[in-house]
Amino acid sequence: MSKDRTRQVRARRTRRNIAGAAVALALIGGGFAVANASTSTGGTKASAVAKRPVDKNAKGVAAVVSAANAFLNTLDSDQQSETVLDFSEENATAWSNLPCAGTCRPGIDFGSLSEEQLAAAENVLKVALGSGKDTGYDHVMQTILADDVLASAESTSSAAPAPSATATDSATATATSTATATDSATPTDVPTGAPPSGGTGGGGGGFSYGSGYYYLAFLGTPSADGTWQLHFGGHHLAVNLTYKDGKVAGASPFFSGIEPTSWTADDGTEYAPMEKFRSGLLKLTGSLSTEQLAEAKLSESFGDVLLGPGSDGEFPETKEGLKVSELSPKQQKLVLAAIHPWIANVDDATAKQLLKTYAKELKDTYISYSGGTGLDTNGDYVRIDGPSVWVEFICQTGVVYRDKIHYHTVYRDHTRDYGNEFSFS
Repeated sequence: MSKDRTRQVRARRTRRNIAGAAVALALIGGGFAVANASTSTGGTKASAVAKRPVDKNAKGVAAVVSAANAFLNTLDSDQQSETVLDFSEENATAWSNLPCAGTCRPGIDFGSLSEEQLAAAENVLKVALGSGKDTGYDHVMQTILADDVLASAESTSSAAPAPSATATDSATATATSTATATDSATPTDVPTGAPPSGGTGGGGGGFSYGSGYYYLAFLGTPSADGTWQLHFGGHHLAVNLTYKDGKVAGASPFFSGIEPTSWTADDGTEYAPMEKFRSGLLKLTGSLSTEQLAEAKLSESFGDVLLGPGSDGEFPETKEGLKVSELSPKQQKLVLAAIHPWIANVDDATAKQLLKTYAKELKDTYISYSGGTGLDTNGDYVRIDGPSVWVEFICQTGVVYRDKIHYHTVYRDHTRDYGNEFSFS
């Protein structure tokens, strides 16, 4: 285990031990119940549970199922009940970009897992997600690491006001985790104010940063021939992979954001988890002529992505901007390259198939922007909207690092969100 990973595990244990007694949360309207066993080490079984089959030689979706079963085999019956839930619309759509821990998403929290359980959970993600550098699994793990940076920053300052439905990133509670990395520039304007009623932890209404506040759930029983969803997320992250009859039926919605946008770890490693996402869009918009930029410009201004949490099915009725059929072949390739980092969240084979689909639909796809095209100023916004694909990227003023910009992005598919299992019309 690396030094950074060892520190993360120790930090999670610190949060668990400080948290003390277990807190049960009954969430009305979310369609799920979470029992946060804060003091559990995962070493003692609440009751005997049957072992699920594991095939280390499995491939494709069968390998994801095997990894999921291996993880479930490390859990006691209560923990399994937190993790395996109904594949319902209420559960599937219960994701958020907020640092709201288990009050806004189902599943078992990483902070309650033992080292063995955590390794098994991370292996599920490694098998299910893409293998590209700075995309897929690599990107998800860096996003989680960024939240430890925020936890460190928050632990040395007063808490900010609680987030609202429109201010979707405000921090509200100090974190107790040990820092695994430090930002290359210390925030000069730290949040002020009091935490909301209910707390300083990951439950009971508290809002917290840190790698322990990421949640994994299987909606439906993992199988190679049924319908189920791998549901994973936390602050600035929502992964929703839907499986049906042994195939990936949907790799969206996928929300990905980041604050800070870059930092340097104690060991000198430099991180910029969303640079590949941003640079692809910059190459695309940078290729546009003055006339093309004028046609792509939107009249509206944006404070956040349109199709974030709670906005399922709310695609604009009319596509806006510059039609990709008006671009040169070289520019059209830049559109596909710009899309790729988002679809690379899923396994490589599925990502390749999705890109082929989006390539066939490219001439009926539109690109647009608002604010500037530099993606370095509050309100800079870029959208790609096709018959299927939908990508948004927006810059917002930082919440913890208030003299800096942070990013919100979302990838959706007009026909494949949640495997097209639900109707939002």
